[in-house]
Amino acid sequence: MAKFDLAVLGAGPGGYVAAIRAAQLGLNTVIIDKDRLGGICLNWGCIPTKALLKNAEIFHYIKNAARYGINIPKYTIDFGTTIARSRKVANQLSKGIAFLMKKNKITHIKGEGRLISQTTLEISNGGSIEMIEADRIILATGGRPSAFPGMELDGEKIISFKEAMILNKIPKKMVIIGSGALGVEFAYFFNEYGTEIHLIEMLPRIVPAEDEDISKELKRIFKKAGINIYTGSRVS
Repeated sequence: MAKFDLAVLGAGPGGYVAAIRAAQLGLNTVIIDKDRLGGICLNWGCIPTKALLKNAEIFHYIKNAARYGINIPKYTIDFGTTIARSRKVANQLSKGIAFLMKKNKITHIKGEGRLISQTTLEISNGGSIEMIEADRIILATGGRPSAFPGMELDGEKIISFKEAMILNKIPKKMVIIGSGALGVEFAYFFNEYGTEIHLIEMLPRIVPAEDEDISKELKRIFKKAGINIYTGSRVS
């Protein structure tokens, strides 16, 4: 059984940064994740959504180019290329994290980790199981989408952010439950591409974690863009 000074379960921004710092301080470190290095943020959230938002921004300017004295009478949308560009950005950055792991001599194990004791982890990957020991273990497993009873994710009609990132065509209509960072980013992106958006938020205002002035301004911009907003609303 391999033994380490520190095991980090989860390779998102919290996990891989902790692993790098620990290795720099001289600890023999291992990092475990069942998915790609970088976690949700780098692979499926913060970073690739910004690539999509850049596409939406460019498309917005093309549609409104006449305001700037530029006439573009004909243009076409290649939605597949839009999605592929976003995935390429995420893949490049994940490879960058892999380089940092190698540079700092951090062992990377791909698999699903499970705590057996305070110092033991069981890692499963396909049909294989590996056991490791560590003097200290950091849990940095991140978050996951929540499903509603009777509205379980099916990957087709009811989808999470992952499926939304790799759709092969522009949907005609979309209901987005939750107006946090990812929710409003998807609302803006798909609205620019012509999708009818219905954004639902349980709390009194959208992006409720941000300052109230930001919520008000974003709501104004979204309503002007034709996005339907429902605050103080629950889904059942």
